[in-house]
Amino acid sequence: MNNVLKKLRLRRRTLKTEKFQARWKELQKMLADKDKWGEAIIAADKLLDEGLRKLHYKGKTTGERMVSAHSLFSNIDGVWFGHKLRNKLVSEEPPVLKEKDVKQALMGIGQALKDIGALK
Repeated sequence: MNNVLKKLRLRRRTLKTEKFQARWKELQKMLADKDKWGEAIIAADKLLDEGLRKLHYKGKTTGERMVSAHSLFSNIDGVWFGHKLRNKLVSEEPPVLKEKDVKQALMGIGQALKDIGALK
């Protein structure tokens, strides 16, 4: 087995999936209230960043850590869509959210969390 695969397996073992699962379920509950959609996307992005930090991916920002971990992501466009939407939400003039975009963002980030071993 090559060293890269060994490192990936070691990294995946370090995440406590129960904690990530519980937080993911909490942010999904926010989706029932349209006014909390943005908050849910921001929370999901934070959760991904936490996972990447715990796996010791290098970078000063979430985006930089995502670049470091890009080879793990099975839906790179989806995770970047979610992260960019999060960035728009925290900008000076946040966008009006469409249900389709919220679903796409959370699906992308959720898949990334599965890819890094944070969610089952």
